[in-house]
Amino acid sequence: MNYEITMKTITTLIFLFAAAICHAQLKPVEQASTLKFTIKNLGFDVDGTFTGFEGSINFDPQGLAVSTFDVSVNAATVNTDNNLRDEHLKGNSFFDVKNYPVIRLSSTKIMATNKNGMYMLNGQLTIKGKSLPITFPFSASATADGYLFKGSFKMKRKDFGVGGTSTISDELEVIINVTAKKDHPAA
Repeated sequence: MNYEITMKTITTLIFLFAAAICHAQLKPVEQASTLKFTIKNLGFDVDGTFTGFEGSINFDPQGLAVSTFDVSVNAATVNTDNNLRDEHLKGNSFFDVKNYPVIRLSSTKIMATNKNGMYMLNGQLTIKGKSLPITFPFSASATADGYLFKGSFKMKRKDFGVGGTSTISDELEVIINVTAKKDHPAA
Protein backbone atom coordinates (compact mmCIF):
# COMPACT_ATOMS: atom_id res chain seq x y z
CA MET A 1 0.00 0.00 0.00
CA ASN A 2 1.13 3.47 -0.81
CA TYR A 3 0.46 5.84 2.09
CA GLU A 4 2.05 8.80 0.38
CA ILE A 5 -0.10 11.89 0.77
CA THR A 6 0.14 14.14 -2.21
CA MET A 7 -0.52 17.85 -2.40
CA LYS A 8 -3.47 17.04 -4.66
CA THR A 9 -4.99 14.79 -1.95
CA ILE A 10 -4.56 17.49 0.71
CA THR A 11 -6.03 20.14 -1.59
CA THR A 12 -9.00 17.90 -2.38
CA LEU A 13 -9.65 17.21 1.32
CA ILE A 14 -9.45 20.91 2.17
CA PHE A 15 -11.82 21.75 -0.69
CA LEU A 16 -14.34 19.10 0.40
CA PHE A 17 -14.16 20.22 4.03
CA ALA A 18 -14.58 23.89 3.07
CA ALA A 19 -17.48 23.02 0.76
CA ALA A 20 -19.19 21.09 3.54
CA ILE A 21 -18.79 24.00 5.95
CA CYS A 22 -19.95 26.57 3.40
CA HIS A 23 -22.85 24.33 2.43
CA ALA A 24 -24.03 24.12 6.03
CA GLN A 25 -23.83 27.86 6.84
CA LEU A 26 -27.33 29.12 7.61
CA LYS A 27 -28.82 32.41 8.80
CA PRO A 28 -32.07 32.87 10.74
CA VAL A 29 -34.87 34.38 8.65
CA GLU A 30 -36.52 37.12 10.70
CA GLN A 31 -39.92 37.09 8.99
CA ALA A 32 -40.28 33.31 9.32
CA SER A 33 -38.97 32.90 12.89
CA THR A 34 -40.50 33.35 16.32
CA LEU A 35 -39.31 33.29 19.91
CA LYS A 36 -42.28 33.16 22.28
CA PHE A 37 -42.45 32.96 26.04
CA THR A 38 -45.21 32.28 28.53
CA ILE A 39 -45.03 33.29 32.17
CA LYS A 40 -47.64 33.47 34.92
CA ASN A 41 -48.53 36.86 36.41
CA LEU A 42 -51.02 36.80 39.28
CA GLY A 43 -51.81 33.22 38.23
CA PHE A 44 -52.67 34.13 34.63
CA ASP A 45 -50.58 33.25 31.58
CA VAL A 46 -48.87 36.21 29.93
CA ASP A 47 -47.46 35.57 26.45
CA GLY A 48 -44.73 37.55 24.81
CA THR A 49 -42.35 37.50 21.87
CA PHE A 50 -38.92 38.70 20.81
CA THR A 51 -37.74 39.50 17.28
CA GLY A 52 -34.52 40.77 15.75
CA PHE A 53 -32.98 37.37 14.99
CA GLU A 54 -29.30 37.32 14.01
CA GLY A 55 -26.46 34.84 14.01
CA SER A 56 -25.16 31.80 12.24
CA ILE A 57 -26.08 28.15 12.21
CA ASN A 58 -23.97 25.32 10.90
CA PHE A 59 -26.15 22.24 10.93
CA ASP A 60 -25.53 18.88 9.32
CA PRO A 61 -27.42 15.85 10.65
CA GLN A 62 -24.56 13.68 9.38
CA GLY A 63 -21.91 15.86 11.02
CA LEU A 64 -23.27 16.84 14.40
CA ALA A 65 -19.76 17.05 15.88
CA VAL A 66 -19.13 20.20 13.81
CA SER A 67 -22.68 21.57 13.94
CA THR A 68 -23.08 24.85 15.82
CA PHE A 69 -25.70 27.43 16.72
CA ASP A 70 -24.80 31.00 17.64
CA VAL A 71 -27.97 33.08 17.48
CA SER A 72 -29.42 36.09 19.22
CA VAL A 73 -32.53 38.25 19.50
CA ASN A 74 -32.85 41.94 20.18
CA ALA A 75 -33.90 42.32 23.85
CA ALA A 76 -35.60 45.67 23.13
CA THR A 77 -38.15 43.91 20.89
CA VAL A 78 -39.94 42.29 23.86
CA ASN A 79 -43.66 42.46 23.10
CA THR A 80 -46.50 41.36 25.38
CA ASP A 81 -49.19 43.43 23.61
CA ASN A 82 -49.15 45.90 26.51
CA ASN A 83 -46.99 49.00 25.94
CA LEU A 84 -46.71 49.94 29.63
CA ARG A 85 -45.62 46.41 30.58
CA ASP A 86 -43.20 46.23 27.64
CA GLU A 87 -41.51 49.49 28.66
CA HIS A 88 -41.22 48.16 32.23
CA LEU A 89 -39.66 44.90 30.93
CA LYS A 90 -37.08 46.91 28.95
CA GLY A 91 -36.01 48.74 32.13
CA ASN A 92 -33.13 48.09 34.53
CA SER A 93 -34.92 45.66 36.83
CA PHE A 94 -35.90 43.33 33.99
CA PHE A 95 -33.98 43.11 30.68
CA ASP A 96 -32.02 46.39 31.02
CA VAL A 97 -31.92 46.68 27.23
CA LYS A 98 -29.79 49.82 27.35
CA ASN A 99 -26.87 47.91 28.87
CA TYR A 100 -27.71 44.42 27.56
CA PRO A 101 -29.28 44.77 24.10
CA VAL A 102 -28.90 41.11 23.06
CA ILE A 103 -30.12 37.74 24.33
CA ARG A 104 -27.82 35.04 22.95
CA LEU A 105 -27.84 31.27 22.61
CA SER A 106 -24.67 29.48 21.58
CA SER A 107 -24.27 25.73 21.38
CA THR A 108 -21.43 23.76 22.90
CA LYS A 109 -22.60 20.35 21.62
CA ILE A 110 -25.34 19.00 19.35
CA MET A 111 -26.35 15.35 19.74
CA ALA A 112 -28.80 13.00 18.08
CA THR A 113 -31.62 11.48 20.10
CA ASN A 114 -33.33 8.14 19.58
CA LYS A 115 -36.14 9.87 17.64
CA ASN A 116 -35.73 10.58 13.93
CA GLY A 117 -35.35 14.33 13.29
CA MET A 118 -34.88 15.12 16.98
CA TYR A 119 -31.67 16.44 18.51
CA MET A 120 -30.36 17.73 21.83
CA LEU A 121 -28.65 21.11 22.16
CA ASN A 122 -26.18 21.75 24.96
CA GLY A 123 -25.15 25.35 25.13
CA GLN A 124 -24.96 28.68 26.89
CA LEU A 125 -27.86 31.09 27.25
CA THR A 126 -26.80 34.69 27.91
CA ILE A 127 -29.23 37.23 29.33
CA LYS A 128 -28.15 40.53 30.94
CA GLY A 129 -24.51 39.54 30.54
CA LYS A 130 -24.92 36.32 32.55
CA SER A 131 -24.27 33.02 30.75
CA LEU A 132 -25.66 29.78 32.09
CA PRO A 133 -25.65 26.25 30.67
CA ILE A 134 -28.82 25.06 28.98
CA THR A 135 -29.93 21.77 27.45
CA PHE A 136 -33.09 21.20 25.45
CA PRO A 137 -34.46 19.01 22.66
CA PHE A 138 -35.24 20.39 19.22
CA SER A 139 -36.44 19.15 15.86
CA ALA A 140 -34.86 19.93 12.52
CA SER A 141 -36.86 19.64 9.30
CA ALA A 142 -35.14 20.18 5.97
CA THR A 143 -36.61 22.88 3.71
CA ALA A 144 -35.80 23.82 0.11
CA ASP A 145 -32.72 25.84 1.11
CA GLY A 146 -32.27 25.35 4.83
CA TYR A 147 -33.99 24.01 7.94
CA LEU A 148 -36.88 24.68 10.25
CA PHE A 149 -35.80 24.30 13.89
CA LYS A 150 -38.36 23.94 16.70
CA GLY A 151 -37.67 23.55 20.39
CA SER A 152 -38.75 24.64 23.83
CA PHE A 153 -37.39 24.81 27.35
CA LYS A 154 -38.25 26.06 30.80
CA MET A 155 -36.02 28.47 32.66
CA LYS A 156 -35.93 30.59 35.79
CA ARG A 157 -35.80 34.32 35.14
CA LYS A 158 -34.18 35.10 38.50
CA ASP A 159 -31.16 32.97 37.53
CA PHE A 160 -30.37 35.77 35.06
CA GLY A 161 -31.30 38.65 37.35
CA VAL A 162 -34.46 39.43 35.39
CA GLY A 163 -37.04 41.05 37.65
CA GLY A 164 -37.12 40.86 41.39
CA THR A 165 -39.76 39.62 43.75
CA SER A 166 -43.13 40.37 42.27
CA THR A 167 -46.40 38.82 41.19
CA ILE A 168 -44.62 37.21 38.23
CA SER A 169 -43.66 33.54 38.38
CA ASP A 170 -39.95 32.72 38.45
CA GLU A 171 -40.34 29.93 35.87
CA LEU A 172 -41.27 30.56 32.27
CA GLU A 173 -41.46 28.52 29.09
CA VAL A 174 -39.61 29.58 25.94
CA ILE A 175 -40.73 28.29 22.54
CA ILE A 176 -38.36 28.65 19.60
CA ASN A 177 -39.41 28.31 15.96
CA VAL A 178 -36.57 29.35 13.64
CA THR A 179 -36.41 29.13 9.89
CA ALA A 180 -32.79 29.23 8.72
CA LYS A 181 -31.70 29.50 5.11
CA LYS A 182 -28.37 29.18 3.39
CA ASP A 183 -26.27 32.27 3.77
CA HIS A 184 -25.51 33.76 0.39
CA PRO A 185 -22.84 36.42 0.93
CA ALA A 186 -23.14 39.54 -1.21
CA ALA A 187 -20.89 39.55 -4.23
